[in-house]
Amino acid sequence: MSFPGSDKILRPQNPVGIAGYGAYVPRFRLPASEVSRVWTAGLSGTPVTEKAVAGLDEDVITMSIEASRNALARAGIDPQEIRAVWVGSESHPYAVKPSSTVVAEAIGAAPNIQAADWEFACKAGSEAMQAAIGLVGSHMVGYALSIGMDTAQGRPGDALEYTAAAGGAAFIIGPAENSLAVFQGSYSFVTDTPDFWRRAHETYPSHGDRFTGEPAYFKHTITAAETLMEMMGATASDYTWAVFHQPNVKFPSRAAQMLGFTEEQIQHGLLSGEIGNVYAGSSLLGLSGILDCARPGDRILMVSYGSGAGSDAFDILVTDLITERQGKAPGTQDYIRRRTEIDYALYTRYRSKLKGTD
Repeated sequence: MSFPGSDKILRPQNPVGIAGYGAYVPRFRLPASEVSRVWTAGLSGTPVTEKAVAGLDEDVITMSIEASRNALARAGIDPQEIRAVWVGSESHPYAVKPSSTVVAEAIGAAPNIQAADWEFACKAGSEAMQAAIGLVGSHMVGYALSIGMDTAQGRPGDALEYTAAAGGAAFIIGPAENSLAVFQGSYSFVTDTPDFWRRAHETYPSHGDRFTGEPAYFKHTITAAETLMEMMGATASDYTWAVFHQPNVKFPSRAAQMLGFTEEQIQHGLLSGEIGNVYAGSSLLGLSGILDCARPGDRILMVSYGSGAGSDAFDILVTDLITERQGKAPGTQDYIRRRTEIDYALYTRYRSKLKGTD
């Protein structure tokens, strides 16, 4: 198939898809109204209803293990068949020591594997997925595990504190014949746009306020989506579902509207209002939510976004294997419904907000 711009589309040499997927969201929830109560006497707006908060015994590694086990249950493969384990995050527990090696050991995939941690702000997970597609598509390996997971934090009182949450998803990438969904094409768009950053030794990230919308989030998300759809010869009406990176509720809804998607097309992947922004796991967790209810023949557009800045866009077609694998592990909404509300004081303790008290 040849069309204008087709040289920019990313397609593996051999058909590749998603053999298994799994989500994880911590049970603890901090209402946005609680953040507003503490910092603005309840006078500020709340961009999400509540956000998921990791417990004292949870971090990117433990959550990645849980999501990966769910993905393995759906894929139905021996962990030893996985030859690469990649964890995308901006909140790895260690500055020097990979998260991926611990995950690989815990799920039984070690030692005959390639393991690495990935970073690109909130698109670290989709970046790892993009690389896994190439690795499997070249027949270097049979299966690769890509994870997007975060325990994101915002500076106390900052706008980010309302949304910076915990959770994510894991995807086992494998040959198309054993996949519940296949990748038909993808496209990546990247520029040097410093909308969000955190230097070494700084605890909390900084951001460019409204600059994070334009020219950051919307320029990259819309360009990546429009370019991929043009290269695939598709329009919004050709897709059953769409999912975008979710720093809040308004941004993905507006992006969908700008691209011609309806609220019905994004409803199952729009989770930020319930659990906040899980950073590197945002678009991947939204994709897992869609796969939980997808049917054979459904077509999905997924577009990630990472500050700094860039977007990965994927065209995904659901196969007949989806129906037999959906129920083999807890669904995304199962984790979202499992909730225990906490107040700001307990949140402060769980996330070590009081420095020097550990």
